[in-house]
Amino acid sequence: MIKSELVHKIAEHYPELYQRDAENVVNAILDEIADALTRGDRVEIRGFGAFSVKRRDARTGRNPRTGEHVAVDEKAVPVFRAGKDMRERINRGA
Repeated sequence: MIKSELVHKIAEHYPELYQRDAENVVNAILDEIADALTRGDRVEIRGFGAFSVKRRDARTGRNPRTGEHVAVDEKAVPVFRAGKDMRERINRGA
């Protein structure tokens, strides 16, 4: 599912909302999650999962084409971990 499909589903589920209002709600939620991660905070949505940021140390990598060693800088990567309810729901459907 992509963001536009999510907006459409929300607008269908709540007919009193205009589609642009549903889009504003989705954008506001995603922006707040991104802002929190940028600050280094952890975002937990009970029953769904948790978003956090992990640091990856600098290392020496390898260019797969040439085999040449290259320096890879330290970086922060976003991580999502599904909550218990979400994992159980997915496994029931499988």
